[in-house]
Amino acid sequence: MIAINRAFFAYLDDVKLVTILIPYYHFNGHSDSFSLITKDQAEIPLLINQRIPLKNFMKYVCELPFEVPLGERYEIQNSNGYKTDLQIGAVIRTKDFDENYYYEGDDLGVTYSKEFSSFKLWAPIATSVKLKLIDPNRKELPHVEMARGEKGVWHVKLEGNYDRFEYSYLVCNNLLWKEAVDPYAKAVSTNGEMGVIIDLEQTRVPFTRLQKVQSPVDAIIYETHIRDFSIHPESGIQHKGKYLGLTEEAIGTDRNSTGLSYLKELGITHLELLPFNDFYGVDEARDTGEYNWGYNPLHYNVPDGSYSTDPSDPYKRIIELKTMITSIQSKGIYVIMDVVYNHVYHRETSHFEKIVPGYYFRHDDFGMPSNGTGVGNDIASERKMVRKFIVDSIKYWMKEFNVDGFRFDLMGILDIETMCEVRKTADDLKEGCIILGEGWDLNTPLASDYKATIKNAKKMPGIAFFNDYFRDTVKGSTFNLYERGYIHGSSQKSQAVKHIITGSIQANGSSGLFSSPEQSINYVESHDNHTLWDRINLFDPKEATDIKRKRHRLATGMVILSQGVPFIHSGQEFFRTKHGIENSYKSPDSVNQLDWSEKIRNFDHVQYIKGLISIRKAHGAFRLRSAKDIEKYMKLIDSGFSSILYLLENVEQFGPWKNIFVAFHHLETSREIFLPIKGTWQMICNDQAAGIKPLNTITEHKFTLEPLSMYVLVQESS
Repeated sequence: MIAINRAFFAYLDDVKLVTILIPYYHFNGHSDSFSLITKDQAEIPLLINQRIPLKNFMKYVCELPFEVPLGERYEIQNSNGYKTDLQIGAVIRTKDFDENYYYEGDDLGVTYSKEFSSFKLWAPIATSVKLKLIDPNRKELPHVEMARGEKGVWHVKLEGNYDRFEYSYLVCNNLLWKEAVDPYAKAVSTNGEMGVIIDLEQTRVPFTRLQKVQSPVDAIIYETHIRDFSIHPESGIQHKGKYLGLTEEAIGTDRNSTGLSYLKELGITHLELLPFNDFYGVDEARDTGEYNWGYNPLHYNVPDGSYSTDPSDPYKRIIELKTMITSIQSKGIYVIMDVVYNHVYHRETSHFEKIVPGYYFRHDDFGMPSNGTGVGNDIASERKMVRKFIVDSIKYWMKEFNVDGFRFDLMGILDIETMCEVRKTADDLKEGCIILGEGWDLNTPLASDYKATIKNAKKMPGIAFFNDYFRDTVKGSTFNLYERGYIHGSSQKSQAVKHIITGSIQANGSSGLFSSPEQSINYVESHDNHTLWDRINLFDPKEATDIKRKRHRLATGMVILSQGVPFIHSGQEFFRTKHGIENSYKSPDSVNQLDWSEKIRNFDHVQYIKGLISIRKAHGAFRLRSAKDIEKYMKLIDSGFSSILYLLENVEQFGPWKNIFVAFHHLETSREIFLPIKGTWQMICNDQAAGIKPLNTITEHKFTLEPLSMYVLVQESS
């Protein structure tokens, strides 16, 4: 390492601009001139454009006569004969830098064979890079000098078989050496401390090929956490809390079924799993009882070791994850991966920052890291090599692990162009891949029109958004526990309900959130915030349990029977509780576990939700593809009070019934209504049961809605 003792400071802030800061204790901050000293000791005068007095420094803005090639050491000399190193500053956040150093190749990281391994690292401002290797016997080898190539890519090729060798990069930026793990690493050691060279051919697991999803509205998404799903003592699953736990069938059938068998019986189509790429927060080396949802990403292309039966074996976690995915798919269920490309666990210690400091993260006008994510850093997805990394990572998970879709955490931090590139890439690799995300508008220094927010949904066709308007209309504001939602009898929400159940689309003169129902993720509960059951209990703790359950059932029914994409949080179908804890991201198993005994106790409710799912899947009129079809076939009916009635008319081309009548009754009193079309109707859902088999026949033109209930009636084609 070079000893650093700077009398003053110099930064390359644009391709031809140098910012110099001289402290007042150094010649009163004064210098008549400056020059650039090259590695050949050539002395090139700089033009001083500005002198700006600051509190502790005199600031000089100087112009270079040419663009300085990066990757070499330069010095700045002042008129007093003092020198300092030219540090790489804000230039890396300029458009010129992005254009000049964008690398198109698909070979970053390690390319392995038994005969050789090649290494490539994008580090354009580094003046030196070395490869550190540790053999399988834990012996560290002499460091290997890497060569700088085009676009700032450092590379070296080593002859021989390096399978299971650990590796990292030693990178020198601005005279400082730092050790970093390869951002493109495909395997890591325990707790992600080193990258590991592996032979991916040894991890092959036969893929399960599923039919393409015709439309996102055909999906019924069920969200869970790998550990939560199986850790409960009564789960009947052997590999509790592990990838392999999601490969196990069940301990019984119907009332007692768990595991994959239960998911198949329930009828969901897509299983969305909270992050399973390598994350911080759980010690993989020993079971200390730590818990984490996984939103602290460390290594984006490596499975987390805490879900593996042997975290010390870099192969085991990959093979077990692939086995889990193909086992889920073998039940006809698609796998959605929750991804966290909006931030890293810790900016200063992240491999991105160590390798190219200041590039991968957004900064405000004062050069300070932005914090729209609330965790101290925002990924700068609009920069070309950041966008490339995200897209390359998506490609890798799809091609190597056969993932069927992606849920983007805090997607609103990312930019529209990146998300559209993700959409295009996914389409090229697999038809029907679902892309959804959180489109919240967060305070990050990216122009509003460029953010991948729900406001800009119409600029991102094929990408779906969590519909918080749906959520808060049905159950009340997530951020105000005592706001009355529709299920609590709010008549003021009726107009909003009419909008959300029709897909929140732009139709009938309304602006709408979305241009297509395929973009609306309809939900009332997710891993974030209170569970629906906890919120209902907090809203009115003294209310009778039976009434609370009816409210809960109505909310879930509205999710399933509305136009758009239904989303169910695991355990929602049996009144999941987290004991009133709102943010359980690191709470223990006792809070987060999926309590399978509650499934048994609430089996009648599970059967009801299962019946609603079967109704939705049985008829395409509940899954209309376009705003045009919704306008044509779905008719809202004035009930004369605040409950919601709608008719799907002449829809026999979409399924077995010609006409479908649906009622959502949110009042605590019964009401009599008139059916919109005379004739014989079959009731397939009432306040007691739901399914595709008729419960009873209605021949009269009117019938009674029971308190806090929903109904589905159908007419066969004549």
